[in-house]
Amino acid sequence: MTMTLDPQIVAFTTIAGLLTLTPGADTMLVMRNVMARGRGAGLCTTMGSCCGVFLHATLSALGLSLILVRSAMVFHVVKWLGAGYLIWLGTQALRQAWYQPHSASDNVSWTGSSMSTVKGRQSFLEGLLNNILNPKVAIFYLAFLPQFISPGDWVLGKSVLLAAIHWVENLVWLSMVTVCLSRLRAWITQPRVTRAIEATTGALLIAFGARLALERAR
Repeated sequence: MTMTLDPQIVAFTTIAGLLTLTPGADTMLVMRNVMARGRGAGLCTTMGSCCGVFLHATLSALGLSLILVRSAMVFHVVKWLGAGYLIWLGTQALRQAWYQPHSASDNVSWTGSSMSTVKGRQSFLEGLLNNILNPKVAIFYLAFLPQFISPGDWVLGKSVLLAAIHWVENLVWLSMVTVCLSRLRAWITQPRVTRAIEATTGALLIAFGARLALERAR
């Protein structure tokens, strides 16, 4: 017997992969946390962001994401929460750039086991909230996934499968970003360079938040 790949899965994998490579708020947040806290924090942020993918896919499969589309009030509440969270993260990055100069002692302090655990959890939560508070992700799954599900398919099962594919793509890409940046961290963590990166990523996160807040519900 010859096994044939489902063309719908192949198409989804290709399109989702291309979208994954497009820089967005998740990428900016991962970059910011790698620079501020190191490789471990970047990987924790990546895991948190990727876990949000499964939540959105499951809600979409269960039909709960319809609320975001059909209820303008709920959509705007989630949108403003997400926008406010991005702006807060960006503001924190700008504050870090201006008021907390980085030194060698700062970098060493992240290596303590208890501190690493706390910062790892914080980074994971930041990645998760950054993803689940973005209504555009929910609408993306609600509009995108059904195009790759046939009438006879098990909707929840295939939605989880497609979400798993997207999860792996996000995990691989953001992990690559994390590893590449961490290798350059010795140079990047020089005070002037770090402040410039913190300020840039902070401004970009605020820009993403402002754009999300100003977008109209479709």
